[in-house]
Amino acid sequence: MVLTKEDLEKKLKLTKEEEAWFSSPSSLPLTISDYYFSLIEDDANDPIRREVVPSILECNDDASIDPLAEVDHSVTPRLIHRYTHRAALLTTDRCFTYCRHCFRRRFTGLNSGAISTQDIDKASNYLKDHKEIKELLLTGGDLFTLPISRLDYLFNSLKSSRPDMILRLCTRAVVTFPEIFTQQLMDVIKKYSYGAPFLLLTHYNHPRELTKESIEAVNKFLSLGIPAFNQTVLLKGVNDNPDTLEELCNSLLYNRIKPYYLFQGDLVTGTTHLRVDIKDGLALEKELRKRLSGLAMPQYTLDLPEGGGKIILTENHFISEDDNFYYFSTPEGDKRRYPKK
Repeated sequence: MVLTKEDLEKKLKLTKEEEAWFSSPSSLPLTISDYYFSLIEDDANDPIRREVVPSILECNDDASIDPLAEVDHSVTPRLIHRYTHRAALLTTDRCFTYCRHCFRRRFTGLNSGAISTQDIDKASNYLKDHKEIKELLLTGGDLFTLPISRLDYLFNSLKSSRPDMILRLCTRAVVTFPEIFTQQLMDVIKKYSYGAPFLLLTHYNHPRELTKESIEAVNKFLSLGIPAFNQTVLLKGVNDNPDTLEELCNSLLYNRIKPYYLFQGDLVTGTTHLRVDIKDGLALEKELRKRLSGLAMPQYTLDLPEGGGKIILTENHFISEDDNFYYFSTPEGDKRRYPKK
């Protein structure tokens, strides 16, 4: 693991901004897996480097520590019930690699540790009493940093209380630490594949992350019949250009991973330098719709501040209407009409 300045300097010549972080580190610690570190090139503008190597720029903004108001919507110490039909369970604060765009800095990497047996039981009891919740996101941190025995207990508890509830396995480990997905771990997941399905939610931000090792890790889930969906964060200097996003989305689909969300960056402290202006994001979304099939096209999505919920950001093609027709613009800018009844 890369944990110190000295570890970084074995491979990289640090920029002034990167070096300055160590004199005034932000709350999110430095941790990069050896595997993911091997993907970084010694280039100050390398997009993979920008995702995980800290910078003093993280310390220069005063945005929110909890932009989505998760604390206000927490019904147990680890269970967040913000949407009527979905909830999120914080399984751990640990990750194999801490991304500098992490939106959960109030929790991630702060040594609160793995979810306890007591907290699992509290969450399971709440979910048992709230049948309106149809899907549960297992998130954190990364749930696959948990010991296999704790994962076994977690899955058993949730499946016993709510076998009808879909479980989303939200992980970046397939990107940053694919070697964790051993046969022993996959056997535990297979053991609980009854009832409502597992869904795999991955987090690829750049085409270079789709390595042979990473794809093999995802294939282990696919071979169990677990579908894979990807959530990308739009990041300045990482993927904020149409060529990169086009390659990423097509490569994901080719490898049987559905491009699901393209997230606008949340207003979380320490990430201002990585956020793309929404106007620029909309221009990217418009261009991608010209280049990608419907299957390869993710939803450009904004999670509104203060717990406002998710909205889809897209160009409005509706122009006007008269007594007989609705008028629309095509993606190329032409005009078409559609009859009223």
